[in-house]
Amino acid sequence: MLDRMKALVREKDMCVLATVSDNRPHCSLMAYAANSKGTEIYMVTHTKTKKYRNLTENPWVSLLIDTRDADMDSRRLKTKALTVSGICETAQDRRKKEDMLANLLERHPHLEQFATHPDAEIFLIRIESFLLLDGLTNAHFETLI
Repeated sequence: MLDRMKALVREKDMCVLATVSDNRPHCSLMAYAANSKGTEIYMVTHTKTKKYRNLTENPWVSLLIDTRDADMDSRRLKTKALTVSGICETAQDRRKKEDMLANLLERHPHLEQFATHPDAEIFLIRIESFLLLDGLTNAHFETLI
Protein backbone atom coordinates (compact mmCIF):
# COMPACT_ATOMS: atom_id res chain seq x y z
CA MET A 1 0.00 0.00 0.00
CA LEU A 2 2.88 2.36 0.80
CA ASP A 3 4.10 2.05 -2.80
CA ARG A 4 0.64 3.05 -4.10
CA MET A 5 0.66 6.10 -1.82
CA LYS A 6 4.11 7.19 -2.98
CA ALA A 7 3.09 6.61 -6.60
CA LEU A 8 0.10 8.92 -6.18
CA VAL A 9 2.41 11.62 -4.78
CA ARG A 10 4.69 11.26 -7.82
CA GLU A 11 1.85 11.12 -10.38
CA LYS A 12 -0.01 14.24 -9.24
CA ASP A 13 1.38 17.78 -9.16
CA MET A 14 -1.26 19.87 -7.36
CA CYS A 15 -2.32 19.74 -3.74
CA VAL A 16 -3.92 21.70 -0.96
CA LEU A 17 -1.36 22.79 1.63
CA ALA A 18 -2.70 23.34 5.15
CA THR A 19 -0.63 25.48 7.52
CA VAL A 20 -1.43 26.78 11.00
CA SER A 21 -0.79 29.99 12.88
CA ASP A 22 -2.25 30.86 16.28
CA ASN A 23 -4.32 27.65 16.14
CA ARG A 24 -6.03 28.83 12.95
CA PRO A 25 -5.72 26.75 9.78
CA HIS A 26 -4.96 28.26 6.40
CA CYS A 27 -5.26 26.33 3.10
CA SER A 28 -3.48 27.10 -0.16
CA LEU A 29 -3.76 25.44 -3.56
CA MET A 30 -0.18 24.63 -4.54
CA ALA A 31 1.76 23.28 -7.49
CA TYR A 32 4.40 20.77 -6.42
CA ALA A 33 6.94 18.24 -7.60
CA ALA A 34 8.05 15.15 -5.71
CA ASN A 35 11.38 13.43 -5.48
CA SER A 36 11.77 10.06 -7.22
CA LYS A 37 11.20 8.15 -3.96
CA GLY A 38 7.94 9.93 -3.16
CA THR A 39 9.27 11.00 0.25
CA GLU A 40 9.79 14.72 -0.35
CA ILE A 41 7.58 17.33 -1.95
CA TYR A 42 8.98 20.59 -3.38
CA MET A 43 7.08 23.86 -3.54
CA VAL A 44 7.73 27.56 -3.91
CA THR A 45 6.10 30.60 -2.36
CA HIS A 46 6.97 34.22 -1.82
CA THR A 47 8.22 35.26 1.60
CA LYS A 48 5.58 37.94 2.07
CA THR A 49 2.66 35.48 2.05
CA LYS A 50 0.54 34.21 4.91
CA LYS A 51 1.55 30.62 4.16
CA TYR A 52 5.24 31.50 4.42
CA ARG A 53 4.70 33.26 7.75
CA ASN A 54 2.75 30.24 8.97
CA LEU A 55 5.48 27.84 7.83
CA THR A 56 8.17 29.80 9.68
CA GLU A 57 6.03 29.87 12.82
CA ASN A 58 4.92 26.23 12.66
CA PRO A 59 6.65 23.90 10.16
CA TRP A 60 4.15 21.02 10.59
CA VAL A 61 1.83 20.74 7.60
CA SER A 62 -0.85 18.61 6.06
CA LEU A 63 -1.38 18.18 2.32
CA LEU A 64 -4.35 16.83 0.41
CA ILE A 65 -3.66 15.13 -2.91
CA ASP A 66 -6.65 13.60 -4.68
CA THR A 67 -7.93 12.04 -7.89
CA ARG A 68 -11.21 13.94 -8.24
CA ASP A 69 -10.12 15.37 -11.61
CA ALA A 70 -9.85 11.84 -13.03
CA ASP A 71 -12.81 10.36 -11.18
CA MET A 72 -15.73 12.40 -12.45
CA ASP A 73 -19.34 11.37 -12.98
CA SER A 74 -20.07 7.71 -12.21
CA ARG A 75 -16.51 7.01 -11.03
CA ARG A 76 -16.76 9.60 -8.25
CA LEU A 77 -17.19 6.80 -5.69
CA LYS A 78 -13.67 5.64 -6.62
CA THR A 79 -11.98 8.96 -5.86
CA LYS A 80 -8.81 8.62 -3.83
CA ALA A 81 -7.83 11.25 -1.25
CA LEU A 82 -4.33 11.11 0.19
CA THR A 83 -3.59 13.13 3.32
CA VAL A 84 0.14 13.69 3.69
CA SER A 85 1.58 14.81 7.02
CA GLY A 86 5.05 16.23 7.21
CA ILE A 87 7.42 18.96 8.21
CA CYS A 88 8.52 21.92 6.13
CA GLU A 89 12.23 22.54 5.65
CA THR A 90 14.26 24.94 3.56
CA ALA A 91 17.34 23.58 1.85
CA GLN A 92 20.50 25.00 3.36
CA ASP A 93 22.71 23.40 0.72
CA ARG A 94 22.90 25.39 -2.54
CA ARG A 95 23.08 22.22 -4.67
CA LYS A 96 19.98 20.73 -3.02
CA LYS A 97 18.08 23.98 -3.54
CA GLU A 98 19.08 24.04 -7.23
CA ASP A 99 17.95 20.42 -7.63
CA MET A 100 14.61 21.17 -5.95
CA LEU A 101 14.04 24.18 -8.22
CA ALA A 102 14.99 22.20 -11.33
CA ASN A 103 12.60 19.40 -10.34
CA LEU A 104 9.79 21.88 -9.69
CA LEU A 105 10.33 23.80 -12.94
CA GLU A 106 10.56 20.60 -14.98
CA ARG A 107 7.07 19.73 -13.76
CA HIS A 108 5.77 23.33 -13.82
CA PRO A 109 7.69 25.43 -16.38
CA HIS A 110 5.03 28.16 -16.14
CA LEU A 111 6.30 28.93 -12.60
CA GLU A 112 9.77 30.06 -13.70
CA GLN A 113 9.22 33.81 -13.30
CA PHE A 114 7.43 33.29 -9.97
CA ALA A 115 10.06 30.85 -8.66
CA THR A 116 13.05 32.97 -9.63
CA HIS A 117 11.67 36.20 -8.14
CA PRO A 118 13.88 37.66 -5.36
CA ASP A 119 11.07 37.07 -2.80
CA ALA A 120 10.66 33.41 -3.77
CA GLU A 121 11.58 30.65 -1.34
CA ILE A 122 11.85 27.03 -2.43
CA PHE A 123 10.95 24.62 0.36
CA LEU A 124 10.39 20.94 0.85
CA ILE A 125 7.95 18.89 2.83
CA ARG A 126 9.62 15.86 4.40
CA ILE A 127 6.80 13.31 4.48
CA GLU A 128 6.20 11.56 7.79
CA SER A 129 2.92 9.75 7.14
CA PHE A 130 0.15 9.03 4.65
CA LEU A 131 -3.56 8.41 5.09
CA LEU A 132 -5.20 7.13 1.91
CA LEU A 133 -8.96 7.11 1.60
CA ASP A 134 -9.73 4.85 -1.38
CA GLY A 135 -13.41 5.43 -2.11
CA LEU A 136 -15.78 6.31 0.70
CA THR A 137 -14.71 3.91 3.45
CA ASN A 138 -11.48 2.10 2.58
CA ALA A 139 -8.74 3.82 4.63
CA HIS A 140 -5.03 2.96 4.90
CA PHE A 141 -2.42 4.61 7.15
CA GLU A 142 1.36 4.33 6.68
CA THR A 143 4.30 6.06 8.32
CA LEU A 144 7.74 6.70 6.86
CA ILE A 145 9.53 7.04 10.18
